[in-house]
Amino acid sequence: MSDTLEQRLLAHVLAPNYRPVKPRVIAKKLELSSEEAVDLRRLVKKLAKRGVVVYGANHLVGAPHAPPPKGAGADKKPKGAAPAPAGKRKPGVVGVFRRHDQGYGFVRPIGVRPAPDRSGDVFVAAQDSGDAATGDTVRVQIAHERRSNRNAQGRIVEIIERHTHAFVGTYFEAGGGAFVQVDGTLFAQPIAVGDPGAKNARPDDKVVFEMVRFPTYWQSGEGVIVEVLGPRGAPGIDTLSIIREFQLPEGFAADAVEEARLQADTFDETDLAGRLDLTAHTVVTIDPVDARDFDDAISLEKFDDGRWRLGVHIADVAHFVRAKSALDREARERGTSVYLPDRVLPMLPEIISNGLASLQPDRVRYVKTAYLEFTPEGVRTSVELHDAAIRSRRRFTYEEVDEYLADRASWRAKLPPEVFELIGRMHELAMLLRGRRMAQGALELSMREIKIDLDRDGRVCGAHRTVNTESHQIIEEFMLAANMAVAERLAEAEWNFLRRIHEAPDPRKLKLLESFTQSLGLETDGLESRFELQRLLAEVRGKPEEQAVNYALLRSLQRARYAPNEEGHYALASGCYCHFTSPIRRYPDLTIHRLFGALLKKKKPRDDFDELAGLGEHCCDRERRAEAAERELTKVKLLHYLSDRIGEEMNAVVTGVEEFGLFAQGTEVPAEGMIHVASLGDDFYRYERATHTLSGRRAGNPFRL
Repeated sequence: MSDTLEQRLLAHVLAPNYRPVKPRVIAKKLELSSEEAVDLRRLVKKLAKRGVVVYGANHLVGAPHAPPPKGAGADKKPKGAAPAPAGKRKPGVVGVFRRHDQGYGFVRPIGVRPAPDRSGDVFVAAQDSGDAATGDTVRVQIAHERRSNRNAQGRIVEIIERHTHAFVGTYFEAGGGAFVQVDGTLFAQPIAVGDPGAKNARPDDKVVFEMVRFPTYWQSGEGVIVEVLGPRGAPGIDTLSIIREFQLPEGFAADAVEEARLQADTFDETDLAGRLDLTAHTVVTIDPVDARDFDDAISLEKFDDGRWRLGVHIADVAHFVRAKSALDREARERGTSVYLPDRVLPMLPEIISNGLASLQPDRVRYVKTAYLEFTPEGVRTSVELHDAAIRSRRRFTYEEVDEYLADRASWRAKLPPEVFELIGRMHELAMLLRGRRMAQGALELSMREIKIDLDRDGRVCGAHRTVNTESHQIIEEFMLAANMAVAERLAEAEWNFLRRIHEAPDPRKLKLLESFTQSLGLETDGLESRFELQRLLAEVRGKPEEQAVNYALLRSLQRARYAPNEEGHYALASGCYCHFTSPIRRYPDLTIHRLFGALLKKKKPRDDFDELAGLGEHCCDRERRAEAAERELTKVKLLHYLSDRIGEEMNAVVTGVEEFGLFAQGTEVPAEGMIHVASLGDDFYRYERATHTLSGRRAGNPFRL
């Protein structure tokens, strides 16, 4: 790391007008390359340890002085921000702003664990929110401390970092002016746009525009159109709108595509030097019928004494995507493939993801293989790791395996004997491992997931319910076993690595869950025990309360995340866990593959805890972005579908209860909407927070989760 970069960083951070921002913002200001940006993040952490700069839990880089210089920091009034209160100032709170569609909003402090009831958030009135938009990192000045059941109240005095300047909406004209109605509820009022003719925008077109002046309580916003996507409602425009709104990457950089092509040109499936040749072994894949990538395969032997030897063979993506290469840069930036309802935005170019690395039947493919041996009772006794090559004998769908398990005799003539016997063995071992996991306290939620069906134009034509059948459980058990085994080997080497961690639930949330289950007439003996949670899930399985209890438990649990911290995975009842089995679609898995290779070569890898922590945070952000984009596009497609069905009735289940009303989701078509309490005109309703219930005055008239 050069002294020049350190000098440039310090000159920037110590400048009189500098305001704390994240390292990526500094990298952009300093016009650094991708590689230099990574170096910058490492440098920030090293300087922070020496006290030269401040780098806190909110990931903002600041000067080491407590109060910001005059004219900067909390005293600097951003464009459109409300004036700071007169008199003595209180320390500001830095957090992420969320604006309600009525103008007011809340700031969730960064680096503070949120309370279950959001009581730690700071309320900001519309007139005190300045020009802050949802997702912006802001500094809020506290005006009134929290009292009883009311949030602290404050006013925004600084926009530290904009979440985005680009927005998507529908173009229209009115009163001689040109406007864009922004999608969603980010901005209640339309945004005026200048010179729409420059992009040939027409009324009802979906457009992307850049915000020139953010709206405030006192004045309207102003923007400029940068891209016309096409007519609203036209096939594919909804997907394109979501891609732009969430800033999802579509194409790949030219150097990455060229590198992928070079890998294809040089790949020689007959070159197995340094690899265990498993091409003659019986190996199969089992995937969904609509699977878009194939990165895991299975082999299994059962010995005469009852011992098992399970082979989990995972596509060797690390062979094609070398660290610090153009392909690695693209994969790292994306973090994950994005699976939208009508298309996939892959983490890697299709030449790799659907070609060289895809474990297609009857093709020689490179793999990372984990051989796991088990006793007849399912206790793992040994782990072997290999660089290997396989040739899959057959690609099964989950539906085919379910049919096999339901009527094995009819499948005997359809399959080669060795493949027929393999599927039977796989089922036997998987159910054995599953029983052991459950006995150790693993939790399995039963969520009624519904997938929408699309026609050729990408429009909703129906929906179907996904079911976690035994065919799914076979692959799930083997992938979990491999992930745990590889994580334990890396831990034994005493290396830092990206774990998949899932912290224990907040005891306060478990108390609320216990109150809720008691309101349903379900007696429990303290839900701090995972075995009591297991018993609760078993008690409601197949009963009317099942979905409500599973939803409530899900909301009580923490969110799983990537981090190098030595913490286990609560839901899986595993003390050491990582993601190893999906390197085509998840970047954390690719990092594990590289460490897997280092183990085989007995070569100590680069081992930087802080760097891994930053990478884990980045991958979590990308994971959340992908999930949010998929949910939003599904919602948009369902709204189009329902727009032709106004007046129809549907059965629904309550998925959320708030003081102002209910959220409910259709049981056949997964559309979710809000029912305002004012719409419940048959009674006067009181909100009971602990039991997630709106209770009417009349006996037996509650709406609950």
